[in-house]
Amino acid sequence: MRFLGHIIVTGLALWVTALILPGMHLGDDSATVLTQVLTIGAIALIVALLNLIVRPILSFLAFPITCVTLGLFQLVINTLMLLLASWVSGLLGLTLTFDTFWWALLAGVIIGILSAIVEGVTGLGERDDRRYEVRD
Repeated sequence: MRFLGHIIVTGLALWVTALILPGMHLGDDSATVLTQVLTIGAIALIVALLNLIVRPILSFLAFPITCVTLGLFQLVINTLMLLLASWVSGLLGLTLTFDTFWWALLAGVIIGILSAIVEGVTGLGERDDRRYEVRD
C-alpha cells in the first residue's frame, strides 16, 4: 500500500513540477484529461521502479563522491534518475522530456521538496515500528 502511495505522490509532484517549469514537458497537452492522468501515472510508476531498483546501486557506487561533496552529489543522482525515466518513458511512447540538464536538476529539487511535503502531511514517510515492539 505504501508503494501505491508513493506512486500517487510522485505523480502529483511530477504534475505540479511540469506546471511550474517551462523546461519540463510531461504528457501531450492536446490529449484528453484521462489520457494525461494515465500518462502521468505510468511515468510515476516508471520513476518509482527506477528509484526502487537503480537508485540504490547508483547511490552505493557514488558514495565516495557523495561524501566528498557533503551530500550535494545526491542532486546529480536525482537528475540522472529523472533523465533515465525520461529515456525509458520515451521508449514506451510516453512524454517526459527536459530541455536541458539544468531543467532536470531543478525539476529533481522541486519534485523532492513536493514529495517530502506531501509525504509528511499524509504520513506516508513514517515507518510503522509497531511490528518491532516487544510484547509482554
